[in-house]
Amino acid sequence: MSERLDILVFGAHADDAEIGMGGTIIKHVDAGYRVGICDLTYAEMSSNGTVERRRQEAEAAAGVLGLAMRSNLGLPDRGLFITPEHVQRITEEIRRYAPRIVFAPYWEDRHPDHVACSKLVEEAVFNAKLRRYMPDMPAVLVDQLYFYFINDMGRADVMVDITAEQARKEQALLCYRSQFESALGEEDAVSTPLNQGYIERVRSRDKLTGQRRLIPYAEGFAARSPFLADKFM
Repeated sequence: MSERLDILVFGAHADDAEIGMGGTIIKHVDAGYRVGICDLTYAEMSSNGTVERRRQEAEAAAGVLGLAMRSNLGLPDRGLFITPEHVQRITEEIRRYAPRIVFAPYWEDRHPDHVACSKLVEEAVFNAKLRRYMPDMPAVLVDQLYFYFINDMGRADVMVDITAEQARKEQALLCYRSQFESALGEEDAVSTPLNQGYIERVRSRDKLTGQRRLIPYAEGFAARSPFLADKFM
């Protein structure tokens, strides 16, 4: 089977994509599109969980989402920077899967790794189309780059109704028990904002986003370039 994807989603850590656009991923998979996620790091700096446990959790979440693939570039957690090496690694992933649409975290977020991931993916999407950049791999022109929200909301240029997918989105999030469940009773575990009702806050955000169009749940996305439509009616 061809490795080509319709949609490739990048996140700094496993669970970023599920938080920001898990419902949208499920909706497109159900419609027959090939969707993949590329996590940039193993989240080795996380306060709770281990690299191996988070890898297992990411695989479980991928099964809930129905992904065609999930990869991890193994870049350093809290060490993501705009370097030629990091841009090249992401560009290689884009060229390998030749997606029509790419998603990245929104460019403003309280977690520096999310911001760095956003910038890195934007650089890589641009470089992927340059035929003289890494000429050993065919150039790839991505149709559209969208940005999803993780911690901090910005202005949504596009909204997707995920009412029918909300429960499965939360099921995918619950795969990350090391991050989102109470840390009490686990050796070396600590309390963090993630295990203090974070999934409930994600649900509330999706509900608030949907309220803008009078639908129960929605996910919002930002874009640098205008959304192209043939006509309004």
